Formats: sequence, structure tokens, C-alpha cells
Amino acid sequence: MAVEFWLSYNNGAEKLRFPVNPATLTVNSPFGNTDVNVMHFGEFTVIGERGSAEFSFESFFPSYYNPVYCEYSDFPTPSECISTIERWRDERKPLRFIVTGSNVNYAVTIREFSYEVQRAGNPGDVFYSLSLKEYRFLDTSATAKNVTEKPKPANKQRPPVVNKGTTKQEKTYTIKYGDTLSKVFGKDWRKVYEANRKVIGNNPNIIKPGQKLVLPS
Repeated sequence: MAVEFWLSYNNGAEKLRFPVNPATLTVNSPFGNTDVNVMHFGEFTVIGERGSAEFSFESFFPSYYNPVYCEYSDFPTPSECISTIERWRDERKPLRFIVTGSNVNYAVTIREFSYEVQRAGNPGDVFYSLSLKEYRFLDTSATAKNVTEKPKPANKQRPPVVNKGTTKQEKTYTIKYGDTLSKVFGKDWRKVYEANRKVIGNNPNIIKPGQKLVLPS
């Protein structure tokens, strides 16, 4: 299949096929991973969601047909191509970017469009650079559902529980997700660990949410 570069607007009602294919197409597909340093464990990666794909390429709008580099003959003039792209951009609506013979078929927005009015040695040709970014449509039905749902009450952090006895008050602390001994108890974490070795086990770096620790006096 021949490689063709297309931009379309308004669900395909208007289309522009680029007369000269770019030499290269750069595709950037970011991923939202986050590296976190955790005390006693070191660095680990929190895997995030895929970011919106980005596309960039450069080429030119020819002033006349040349079979050596033109993909077809009845193409718009350079000024018509520029006017079309700028009008679509200014309408503030997503476009459709397709490269036939590849898996590139995305709704996009125009992030940057620049061109040279005149380049020496190429009279009439207009050289341009175009950057696009994937556009993701918002699921309005899911959004409406989330808006109408009553917000759940926030979980309030429980203070250390004090167990009342006849002769001595014993303070306790219940481990929550993300806690470490050093994070919660600071420089006294070793004392807390020794007092709760039977609950925690042999590794003070491994504590589990829900474990109730006795706080030494």
C-alpha cells in the first residue's frame, strides 16, 4: 500500500492530502511512570497511564507538479494548503491524522505549525513544520454519572487509640497503608519494633496495614 499523509476535518467532510511525503515522521508515545524512593527499600517505579501520542514532521508544499517527489498532481497551491491548516486550527476542533500503510490513525490537535514564506533556490515552494498531539474524547456519560453521585465521606485519620486499664493506660497505633516505622515513630522506631517484634516479625521493614502496635512508655 502506498504511503499517504492525510489531515481531515469535520468527520472527513474536508480533507487534505500532503503533496510531498515527509522524509521522516517522529512519533512520541510518553508513559506516566513515577520513580519513588522509599526508606529501607530504595527506588521503585509506580507504573502510570499512557500519555497522548505526539507527531511531528517536516516537508514542503510545491508550487508545481514534479513526478520525482510529488505524490499526486492535482494538489492545492501552497497558499491554499496553509490557509486550510490554519483555518482548521483556528476552529479549535480536533482533526484526524492518518498515514496509510501504518497504524497511525488518530484524532489530533495542531500544536505548532510554522512555515517559510520563501527559501532560496526554491521559488514558490513553501517549506513547513507541523506538530500534532493526540486528542482524547471525553466520555460525557461517565462524567455526568460521577457528578450526580454523592461524594463519599473522607476517611478521617484515627489518632492513636488509648486502652483504658485499671492500673495503666496502654497506648497503641494501628498501621496504615504507606506507613514505615521510621516515618511514624522517627528516631524511636527501634524501641517500638522491639516492643512489637511478635506482631511485626523478624523484618522491621515489613509492616502491614491493620497491625496494632503497642507504644512503649
